[in-house]
Amino acid sequence: MSIDNHNQTSPREAIAAEVLAASDGCRQIGLLTTRPGGLPLESAYGVTASVRRLREARGERVVGRKIGFTNTTIWDEYGVHAPIWGYMYDTTVHDLADLPAGFSVVHLAEPRIEPEIAFGLARAPEPGMDERELLECIAFAAHGFEIVQSPFPGWRFEAADTVAVNALHGAYLVGSKQGISAAKRDLWYDRLGRFEVLLRRNGADVDRGRASHVLGAGPLGALRHLVDVLANDAYNQPLAAGEVVTTGTLTRAFPVMAGETWSTQPLGLPLSGIEATFVKKG
Repeated sequence: MSIDNHNQTSPREAIAAEVLAASDGCRQIGLLTTRPGGLPLESAYGVTASVRRLREARGERVVGRKIGFTNTTIWDEYGVHAPIWGYMYDTTVHDLADLPAGFSVVHLAEPRIEPEIAFGLARAPEPGMDERELLECIAFAAHGFEIVQSPFPGWRFEAADTVAVNALHGAYLVGSKQGISAAKRDLWYDRLGRFEVLLRRNGADVDRGRASHVLGAGPLGALRHLVDVLANDAYNQPLAAGEVVTTGTLTRAFPVMAGETWSTQPLGLPLSGIEATFVKKG
């Protein structure tokens, strides 16, 4: 039976229900790509759409997208050599200002932390736009921590596996938002292509990220990639005004545990550093 069968209970819908149940229960599963019939990448994005429908049916709301594997320096580490994307929901995106007691990762499987730049869209971007045109679609930029997880033991998977589990998205912890006015677009355009960020754990430097790690072009290049990819997606809608898009990690992804405090220091970008403490409570 084809993964794209459109019967009432298709294999794609069955996988969607399975991966959502695994996420809800913080359980890990076997690789989807090694099952009979495999899982083509295009069909995996069909699973993404099916999971969205299941989450919306129980009251969750899409607030944006996350782009993964935009950092070319980590492609060999994970065996994934092109960007992927997934949805972010009102249940997975949290303002750091609303987390004074810390954030728990007990509900996530093998969580890792990634410092990223996110954009809030003032209007829908269109395929074929260059980075300067895309910047005109952006209302604000923000710095945040993407908390990724792996439903597959040991972070071993194929690209289609990661897509089917919502691009490994666990949570996004977002810092303060900085508006991008027309008068400052030239400044933002310049800085978004060449800034750096220091990542620290409990006050000690862990890694140093660079804008150039993100597809060689910076966060705007990641947004451009997503807009163009979505133009050819048979299952999922293009980006819309009001969505938040986080553009991929600037450093390597590191395991995160309760009792740790992680922070950043952006260099050459008009955004403040962020800090998040992780706790045991659920």
